Amino acid sequence: MAASPSTARAINDRFALRLLQDEGPLTATQLKTLTGLSRPTVADLVERLQGSGLVHVVGESGAERRGPNARLYGLVADRAHLAALDVRTRSVSVTVADLLGTTLAEASVPVGDDSDTGPAVEKAVALLERTVKEAGADRLHSVAVGAPGLVDPATGELRDSSGLPAWHRRLVGVLQERLPAHVLVENETNLAAVAELREGAARDREDFVLLWLGQGVGAAVVLGGRLRRGASGGAGEIGFLPVPGTSGLPSATGCDGGFHELACAAAVASLAAAHGLTAAEALTSGDTGVDGPVAGTAPAPGQAPFLDALARRLAIGAAAVVSVLDPGCVVLAGETGHQGGTALAARVEAELAALSPLRTEVRATALGDAAVLRGALLLARDAAQDALFGAPTAGL
Repeated sequence: MAASPSTARAINDRFALRLLQDEGPLTATQLKTLTGLSRPTVADLVERLQGSGLVHVVGESGAERRGPNARLYGLVADRAHLAALDVRTRSVSVTVADLLGTTLAEASVPVGDDSDTGPAVEKAVALLERTVKEAGADRLHSVAVGAPGLVDPATGELRDSSGLPAWHRRLVGVLQERLPAHVLVENETNLAAVAELREGAARDREDFVLLWLGQGVGAAVVLGGRLRRGASGGAGEIGFLPVPGTSGLPSATGCDGGFHELACAAAVASLAAAHGLTAAEALTSGDTGVDGPVAGTAPAPGQAPFLDALARRLAIGAAAVVSVLDPGCVVLAGETGHQGGTALAARVEAELAALSPLRTEVRATALGDAAVLRGALLLARDAAQDALFGAPTAGL
């Protein structure tokens, strides 16, 4: 069935807006070539988008040749302002950006373990307000919050999780109450995977699993280029994976005895101590996977045996995921994945090859500590663009 004229116009407009987002400013001729639309249709499209305040003239093209120059059209970046929050157990980080995702201001603040729920929430809200003011934004259109814990797929709310501060869940509610903005919340590991998919280590992959290795342990599953959350929002809760040889079996309220016991930050620190190293010494391999080798960095004594032992542990969890999903690629993220870099990733890949017949590449994060914030910003940007551009996309 042919689309109605109004539907066809909406589809064409959105396609053009996406091209301007991905390719940057374009001339009408370039839009005609990229969209395959006729010149009159493109002219009408550009006029509509200018009239709606979404597109404006940003310059001219063809200054190097004789004759009249062509106007360059670009998105109106300040049509909407966005905020992304990375909510950790002991800190909050904020980024404020424009509709194109360009960072305008960013800041972070520690939140102590002894902070009561009310003061902790107010501290986080005050940080957001200061950062918005610094960015020169009048108001926010969309806000995305990345936090540890489960997000209910039916309600979009952050669910109570064992061991997480109460202020995490309260913060989302306060933001929704106070801000005239669309507030979204997503699991931090899922957001890191979205960022790695679109801008990081998995840009060339449609299928991969991201292993989050930090204070907590988790995984995010991307199949067919889309994030898979599971029926209850808990796809990737690999910390609860039972592992023989640990202290026992995990339970519905605690992951002691699970893969968490082998791979969390505290377990990594204990393993490092057993090799006569601090965690920082053990994971500083001279290759962070983000900035490349550090000139003149020599491995600490005992570092190679430590990395070998850690790789064997991580391969156990990775093998369980690979045997079920066969993603072809695993990305190591979080504090341990970031600091271990390619030296750790290569060892995990070798150990995994010995455990599983399914060929799997293991990569280190390309975004490091910025992955969660970047993923949250992408989520906020997509939400704002869906609202402003019209028809929704397939989503994350």
